[in-house]
Amino acid sequence: MYCGIAEAAKRCGISAYALRYYDKEGLLPFVERTYSGTRKFKESDFEWLAIIACLRETKMPIKQIKIYIQWCLEGNNTLKERLKLFLEHKKSIEAQIENMNRHLKKIDCKINYYTNASNAKTENIHKKSLSKMAKEQYILKRNRV
Repeated sequence: MYCGIAEAAKRCGISAYALRYYDKEGLLPFVERTYSGTRKFKESDFEWLAIIACLRETKMPIKQIKIYIQWCLEGNNTLKERLKLFLEHKKSIEAQIENMNRHLKKIDCKINYYTNASNAKTENIHKKSLSKMAKEQYILKRNRV
């Protein structure tokens, strides 16, 4: 059973525009077409689309995805290359997660800051505590010397 681009896009959670773009970039060589050129998505295409969406959402460049798809189509002689690609991509994702966690900590600090200031109805609460903390740090440093 086949479906058109609109239904395929809906099923994948990708826009039809994105699917057309992926096709134009050579990421969908497996998608069949009718005599008139309309794309016909079959059930097995959705596995491909899912991995393409995963790789795009995790910031893999189109160029690398295209290489991956070509390697898949070449068969077993590219298994090591595909493994290496995914291991490198995993490192990239882990770095992204680490970076996002650093940003999340900063955002959590700001949430805490504004929660306390909002409850106190003033930011002066933080100015006093920051001044107090600075003095305490100065005393600690002085005592270490």
